[in-house]
Amino acid sequence: MAPNRTVLITGISGNLGTRLLPLLSDFRVVGVDMRPPESSSLSQFEQVDLGREPSCRQLIELMRATGAQSVIHLAFVLDPQRTGVLDVERMWQINVAGTARIMEAVSVVNRTGGNVQRFIFPSSVAAYGPETGGPVKEDAPLRAHTLAYAIHKRESDEVVRYRAESLGDCRCYLLRPHIFTGASMQNYMVGALRGTPLGASKRAARMRAEGRRLPLMLPRGARYLQKRLQFLHVDDMARLLVVLLNRPETDPPVTIMNVAGRGEPLTVQRCAEIAQATIKRVPTRAAFRAVLRFLWRFGISSIPPDAWPYLIGSYTMDTTRLQQFLGPDYPRVIEYTAEEALRDSFKSSE
Repeated sequence: MAPNRTVLITGISGNLGTRLLPLLSDFRVVGVDMRPPESSSLSQFEQVDLGREPSCRQLIELMRATGAQSVIHLAFVLDPQRTGVLDVERMWQINVAGTARIMEAVSVVNRTGGNVQRFIFPSSVAAYGPETGGPVKEDAPLRAHTLAYAIHKRESDEVVRYRAESLGDCRCYLLRPHIFTGASMQNYMVGALRGTPLGASKRAARMRAEGRRLPLMLPRGARYLQKRLQFLHVDDMARLLVVLLNRPETDPPVTIMNVAGRGEPLTVQRCAEIAQATIKRVPTRAAFRAVLRFLWRFGISSIPPDAWPYLIGSYTMDTTRLQQFLGPDYPRVIEYTAEEALRDSFKSSE
């Protein structure tokens, strides 16, 4: 390991952090999270609650003590039920205010003799909203609504762009990845395709024990089967983060990039075929929302009713900038096509 190759990673215990750690043998890794990761390969771990104001001071002291040169901010609450963060205000404090706190910490450290050279933050395709009307470029407006996670990604995206200048001589990489996939991943869209009843009720537990799957519900109409989505394998995202850690100091102060698997987007119908999911049609969008509310209220599904626009939407991104950025390394870093990335989420059931 070369000297001064220290990276501080928030959310180290999450899925992406766990997949990233094995790729960082050339770095001294300082992990930050609410709970320690299962891996023992960390150089140092600190328990920090980004939802609390004192975390800013903790982070400043940690960056100074470790001499961190890079910060990767992965900490973000996606699934309230799995994380136990059910209060939306608490979720906002972790997601949005937490992003501002870690950027403030980098700013203070760099103003007072520190040398954080890179700040990397994965935003999300969800920030664009549930309908993009075709592949959007990075300058498209962010129109996330309804779902707290998506709204918080949009607001955090804005925080990063507005505060980037305050980081001093620190390059800022703002990534907008599409839906993460892979055998280890669990999120709303993958969960809907898997049909696993992940609710907290006894009934859901019995259904899981019996191997029962919920159908993939869609409103009636051919257009819902033709909605298009992209996917991104979590390991491709991890490889991209390593590339950014090793970039020469010649990139512009702020780099914003859409990130998705190679190849063409998939229709929802094709996604259902890959997942071997049974499609059940409901009469209207209102009926679709009502069924989601029922499954959530009775603890059968872990998908919140507010996710409904994203479950039946069509959102795709133009990744030309990413391809140009990576150049000949593009197929090495983004190994999976969108279809291959989705297929890997169902390996165990094939």
